[in-house]
Amino acid sequence: MRWSWCLAYASLVRTASIHGKPRARARWLLRCGVAAGPVCVAAFLVEGALRAGYRPLRHAVSSLALGSRGWIQAGNFAVTGTLFLAAAAGLARAGDPATSSRAAPALIGAAGTGLIGSAVFRTDPVSGYPPGTPGLPRPPSRAGTVHNLAAIPVFLGLPAAAAGASWRSLRTGQRRWGLYCAGTAITMPAAMALAAAGFGQSSRLARLGGLFQRASIVTGFAWLTAQSARALQHVTATASPDHH
Repeated sequence: MRWSWCLAYASLVRTASIHGKPRARARWLLRCGVAAGPVCVAAFLVEGALRAGYRPLRHAVSSLALGSRGWIQAGNFAVTGTLFLAAAAGLARAGDPATSSRAAPALIGAAGTGLIGSAVFRTDPVSGYPPGTPGLPRPPSRAGTVHNLAAIPVFLGLPAAAAGASWRSLRTGQRRWGLYCAGTAITMPAAMALAAAGFGQSSRLARLGGLFQRASIVTGFAWLTAQSARALQHVTATASPDHH
């Protein structure tokens, strides 16, 4: 009898360790998702405030990757993209109903890849930064064109992921979270459309292009932080020994 109890206990410990390792890995990956937005936004806000001739309300975040200090923002893009990829992997493992399909992690992973691409391919000067450059490059460089293409999964992928999370949340009765996700899905691309008009030198919006772009980024990245925190709470709850 004593041996049977020992064998049963050993089996339970082994099972817990097998299931515990993936959960611990998922928690670590989701913490990367929680950190991604604050790390990126803090870095470009500080760098934008310190950069001579740079006007955050007017100039693009990507313009910080130009000039002798451009490596700072390029590194910020690369680090943030890596954190996005980790978040996507964590959300794929978390089992949170809002991101339970494969689409949301795939879209977030695509956004991470786009951010890394933005680090490799620098944008063209726009809106007069660096000082002395024209408002619009003519013609756009190859690197600048690739940079703009890399931004597509960031500014469209995140809203699409939020829209999917909204639909699944509303279906399961999580109305408040569903509405928040829907607001993100609408606000992020709308703000970016205004930013694009500003960077295109619209007479009314050129001086506010940077502001609208920052509104778009903060909206989408804050959603990823909140979604990762929510999924992290879900993983922690399901890992609890009291959970049935």
